[in-house]
Amino acid sequence: MDLTTSYLGIRLKNPVVASSSPLWESVSNIRALEDSGVSAVVLPSIFEEQLQMEGQHLDRDLARGTESFGEALSYFPVLGNYNLGPDGYLELIRKAKSAVSIPVIASLNGTSRGGWIKYARDAQDAGCDAIELNLYSLVTDPTRTSVEVENAYCDLVRELRSSLRVPVAVKLSHFLTAPANFAGQLDVAGANALVLFNRFYQPDFDIEELEVTPRLALSHSQELLLRLHWVAIIYGRVQSDLAITGGVHTAEDVIKSMMAGAKVGMMTSVFLQKGIRHASSVLADLVRWMEEHEYQSVQQMQGSMSYRSAPNPAAFERVNYMRTLSSYVLASKEPAA
Repeated sequence: MDLTTSYLGIRLKNPVVASSSPLWESVSNIRALEDSGVSAVVLPSIFEEQLQMEGQHLDRDLARGTESFGEALSYFPVLGNYNLGPDGYLELIRKAKSAVSIPVIASLNGTSRGGWIKYARDAQDAGCDAIELNLYSLVTDPTRTSVEVENAYCDLVRELRSSLRVPVAVKLSHFLTAPANFAGQLDVAGANALVLFNRFYQPDFDIEELEVTPRLALSHSQELLLRLHWVAIIYGRVQSDLAITGGVHTAEDVIKSMMAGAKVGMMTSVFLQKGIRHASSVLADLVRWMEEHEYQSVQQMQGSMSYRSAPNPAAFERVNYMRTLSSYVLASKEPAA
């Protein structure tokens, strides 16, 4: 049974990859991932704001006016304490690379050029096998157009690719008007892989205390559907590898991801829920399903249910919206007497 796949030009022993998470600040946890069978790990993100704070510029801006009233200090996160910081992050890459044999992917969370090119090179020199650029940004400026935003992203990817030896993956938001078009733009810009989709952690309102509060909700398998939809549409239209993250919890989720056209399925929430060793159960279930359905390799299933290969491509189009709603109404009716 051949579980191997290729992602970012790197041969992986199977399609199960650990997505970016603070869990992987611990080298012992990264070792546990390898022992459980995970084929690669994406380290927690280092944020653009942290790099700026390193130079004290953002720190001064955030501190300005905080003494004006008592609650002002609570408006901004203590980014210096979010994770290991820039220097500690590079050391984490070095330690992880010396501790495990699976590929280690650095994650950079930012949208402007600034110090990213230099820091990406530093991460490369620290030994990472690839870099995942996490485009986690909410554009709140009403004067900024979608074209301007997309062009800025593509320029950043283009510059990163021209400055690095290691491959670059781009993690996308699903808040896009035309995901297939933007995927094509990033492909032309040189992205080696596209990761669909980022999960935005939305703040909630505390209506008693009248405060905005953070709210962390772990993913569930139902979230996979949006990812399957767009990977299946984009597959075959770009040269970039495709990865699915968000909603990958079981072997069935991994299989669906492969059939849509992904090279890997990334998971983290399920590790928080069931422990790191859950990966070995997923892989065992994957092998069992492949044996029962007479698959010899993971490559056989990759893209087999994409838009181009699906028996019913119209299921990916808007016409299926009405059909789905109608089928539910019909199914819920009482049988005729």
